[in-house]
Amino acid sequence: MLLLLMASPARSQTQEPVDLVNPLMGTDSKPSLSNGNTYPAIALPWGMNFWLPQTGKMGSGWAYQYSADKLKGFKQTHQPSPWMNDYGQFALMPITGKLRFEEEERASWFSHKAEVAQPHYYKVYLADHDVTAELTPTERAARFRFTFPRTDSAYVVLDALDKGSHVRILPEQRRIVGYTTRNSGGVPANFKNYFVLEFDHAFSTTTIYQDKVLDGKLLEATANHTGAVVGFKTHKGEQVQVRVASSFISPEQALRNLEQEIGAADFETVKQKGRAAWTQQLGRIKVEGGSEAQQRTFYSCLYRSLLFPRKFYELDAAGQPVHYSPYNGQVLPGYLYTDTGFWDTFRALFPFLNLLYPGVNSQIQQGLVNTYKEGGWLPEWASPGYRDIMVGNNSASIVADAYLKGVRGYDINTLYEAALKGANNQGPLEAVGRAGAGFYTKLGYVPYDVKINESAARTLEYAYDDFAIAQLGKALGRPKKEVQLYEKRSQNYRNLFDKQTGLMRGKNQNGTYQTPFNPFKWGDAFTEGNSWHYTWSVFHDVQGLMNLMGGPRPFVAALDTVFTLAPVFDASYYGSVIHEIREMQIAGMGNYAHGNQPIQHMTYLYNYVGQPWKTQYWVRETLNRLYQPTPDGYCGDEDNGQTSAWYVFSALGFYPVCPATDQYVLGAPLFPKVTMTLENGKQVVLNAPNNSAANRYINTLTLNGQEYNQNWLNHETLQQGATLNFDMAPEPNLRRGATLKAAPYSVSKPVR
Repeated sequence: MLLLLMASPARSQTQEPVDLVNPLMGTDSKPSLSNGNTYPAIALPWGMNFWLPQTGKMGSGWAYQYSADKLKGFKQTHQPSPWMNDYGQFALMPITGKLRFEEEERASWFSHKAEVAQPHYYKVYLADHDVTAELTPTERAARFRFTFPRTDSAYVVLDALDKGSHVRILPEQRRIVGYTTRNSGGVPANFKNYFVLEFDHAFSTTTIYQDKVLDGKLLEATANHTGAVVGFKTHKGEQVQVRVASSFISPEQALRNLEQEIGAADFETVKQKGRAAWTQQLGRIKVEGGSEAQQRTFYSCLYRSLLFPRKFYELDAAGQPVHYSPYNGQVLPGYLYTDTGFWDTFRALFPFLNLLYPGVNSQIQQGLVNTYKEGGWLPEWASPGYRDIMVGNNSASIVADAYLKGVRGYDINTLYEAALKGANNQGPLEAVGRAGAGFYTKLGYVPYDVKINESAARTLEYAYDDFAIAQLGKALGRPKKEVQLYEKRSQNYRNLFDKQTGLMRGKNQNGTYQTPFNPFKWGDAFTEGNSWHYTWSVFHDVQGLMNLMGGPRPFVAALDTVFTLAPVFDASYYGSVIHEIREMQIAGMGNYAHGNQPIQHMTYLYNYVGQPWKTQYWVRETLNRLYQPTPDGYCGDEDNGQTSAWYVFSALGFYPVCPATDQYVLGAPLFPKVTMTLENGKQVVLNAPNNSAANRYINTLTLNGQEYNQNWLNHETLQQGATLNFDMAPEPNLRRGATLKAAPYSVSKPVR
């Protein structure tokens, strides 16, 4: 027993961050209730291609559900969320026995007990075929290893999917090549994902599938739905291996990707390289102490924060970045990233990249320059090109925050030009540029009664985006008159504040408020939330909002009320209870809807009114109650790293309430010690040695050895390397951070 007790800590200490990641976190989800709506993304950080084990039907956004018991294949995916669905996908499946192709016929029972899921490696036993399947990826390629039983009827099925595909078998080269055109929008007419598969065994049989017909005489087909089945004779334990790669550019580039990224490397070598890539990126943050569940949750969230936006560029023969443009259909030089919605990710995911991975965001910004040049607009939701969903003009925040946080290496003046165009014009899609731009610039708000949906949400986000533009304009030395215009517009949030209710409210074109008004009504004037959620969307001027509410006391009372209200709701706008509503209802935190983005910063607003201990309490409650490293571990859609980045930031002890400023608002750290290694080599050390479940409050804080009583941290201070020592206590210190001087930045000066 003593030896076991002594050995246990040693085992835990040898675990690297990659060993603590659970890619299945959030996969126990369905359309009516999201516990993350994730899938196990077997991929490299920001990789162009992900792979997943497919349990859902072809074309379903819910491609992997933890509750499923059959696998249909292993799919190359580019899906950012089930609601956006996929593009450029195809699947492989090893089978034995009768030659068959259709996904229900080839499907196999499996068990999570015989499943291994790691960021860089996946393994599962397919019971109906007596096959163990393994895969390990690179950024644009992957290796598969199928261990077969003794049989003369071993097969590997390639499904190029429907909606237009092509396959060709090349027996002499042991290859299958082809393309898929399947997508969910956001692509030009010439879109294709070209693939190449190369086997290490000669084929004993070959069969082509086209539109429900299997033909052993054909070697090539182009149809709505094509595929290929190649056969082998295997002895017990024989491994058939496949190298796979794809390209959005050309068949030749697909083969180049295969040779550049895998070449002669065997399965174990590719696997170890993948592990090393994740170890390098996850290892930028070292957490110590806390429970194993907390560490697993942290690194699982960090893993999710490093997946999107994905690379959409490839490397040419000279090793230079080149991309197929989903905006004009041409192949052009330079970087491009995609598959992210700025409505979600401007809040925490992109500020997180600016803090820890600015080099990656520099490439993303270069890609945004290319997007603007190729498509004429910045995207708000890209997958892979423009998608017509969500509200706001938050590309302005993405551009401004990166530059203001010191990210360089791209044409910022072109991006500023793009931000101005987006701020003053309605785009070719409702979700590009600003819907209602004419009304907004004339009236100072988007009216409720002009048939532009979610008008109040748009107004509030446009006002913040104008603040971001003004901040960037000042940094770039733009004309004073121009900067002042956007500073003035940033105050447009005031036009929707209803003093009678103390909340934000839709307003008609004639200046009257929307009637009747139900502050618990989801949607309508707001986006996936109600007035209690969106009233706080004044990131840049919390003090101004507080002044409108009548000062600190009613402001705090309103914050408190969000948690003390029953989780009541009005779903009449949608005609049914959408999953976001249900997730708020069952969370047990009143009307606080952390499962969706609009309110995720709200817990930090107590810092603006001198009550930081309430932030410390509610952030810890959210960390503890709404996140677990389990298949049901999120409290709503994970959304491309945003909800994960909230956890990562909050576990560190601070959060970017207002991107496009240089401040992070303090919460309290979750772990006794965290060491962050920044890209410049400097370290930020967060020490809280007596941190515990009971000791959640900051008694005192020192920054680089000096007492620190502000309720915020400065970005530049952290970038220079910093040591923060938190003295944590079981009771709040009602004096620390309680002065007006301790409050974070607001446009409006505090009323004294």
